[in-house]
Amino acid sequence: MTGKLSNYRRIVVKIGSALLVDLESGVRRTWLESLAADLGAIWERGGEIIIVSSGSIALGRRQMSTHDASLAGRALKLEESQAAAAIGQIALGRVWSEMLGDYGMQAGQILLTLGDTEERRRYLNARDTIGQLLAWRSVPIINENDTVATNEIRYGDNDRLAARVASMMDANLLVLLSDIDGLYTAPPSEDPNAKLLETVDAITPEIEAMAGESASVISSGGMRTKIAAAKIATQAGTEMVIASGKVAHPLKELDQGGRSTWFAASKNPINNRRRWIAGTLETSGALTIDAGAITALKSGKSLLPAGVTDVKGGFSRGDTVLILDSGGRTIGRGLVEYDFEDAKKSKGRSSDELTKSLGESYRSVLIHRDDMVIE
Repeated sequence: MTGKLSNYRRIVVKIGSALLVDLESGVRRTWLESLAADLGAIWERGGEIIIVSSGSIALGRRQMSTHDASLAGRALKLEESQAAAAIGQIALGRVWSEMLGDYGMQAGQILLTLGDTEERRRYLNARDTIGQLLAWRSVPIINENDTVATNEIRYGDNDRLAARVASMMDANLLVLLSDIDGLYTAPPSEDPNAKLLETVDAITPEIEAMAGESASVISSGGMRTKIAAAKIATQAGTEMVIASGKVAHPLKELDQGGRSTWFAASKNPINNRRRWIAGTLETSGALTIDAGAITALKSGKSLLPAGVTDVKGGFSRGDTVLILDSGGRTIGRGLVEYDFEDAKKSKGRSSDELTKSLGESYRSVLIHRDDMVIE
């Protein structure tokens, strides 16, 4: 980890709603101008920038509250959020285009749904489009397509979306600008003795336990989603940093050693196909495995039915499933070779038993090692 932004070629920067939008005054233009100046400096030296920007719902909500004052002080219904996003996305795109244009940068808007990164073909299409924008020296401005996403099929936070994009695009660094300046040993709002962690070498259960929730009424993320983002990004070989966005020129401040938490990239990053598997947010089921199977998987072997002790979910062949230990802890995930009913019938059975009952044509592995990521 270098801590100097000039050492990174491709940087993804995520900005949350609470930083970008004030529900009373609208876009925080002075702050955004300072961020645009920072981005311009990176772009001028030849760096590539991808921005993941929240704010469409907050902007649309504020604009429509002039017609319905109740929108400013309550949780929105799904259809209200979608309509607010439709209105706010126009304003959000315009302000980004103006701000970046002042520094010679061309903005390109991309709206993604969960399916655009969960389905392999759509994932590759999105990657190609973003890659072409970067080849044109444009700056992709990415947000979740809140106008069509529902509660059941959406990211719900842009931390994990940003990590998914960083992984997809082989980014060197993911910057999460937040209303807090990093990861603390406990939520600082609850524990005055909480200490900032300057570096995190690996995402352990202890690190995950330190995360709290978002304190902002217009933010959908929290420290837990940032830790989830760190797992996605660092497995793919991307470093990540959480830094305060509440200061002017936040990237310049970070570059000069401002308070932050840096997450080290894995020393053995996974390949592109496995990145896609590792970053999958929607899983269709779970396989619980025994200790012997865990040892086999960690040595690089495929998962055989004999090592499975329990099967849950309603998955079909090719779906992503979690791999759990006997205590219910996630140890990995992969693309399953069996439908749910066949997986249930085969669990715990040896290859010889399956050959006798199903014939030689049965698939010998439940999850192939090339379609699996072990955490």
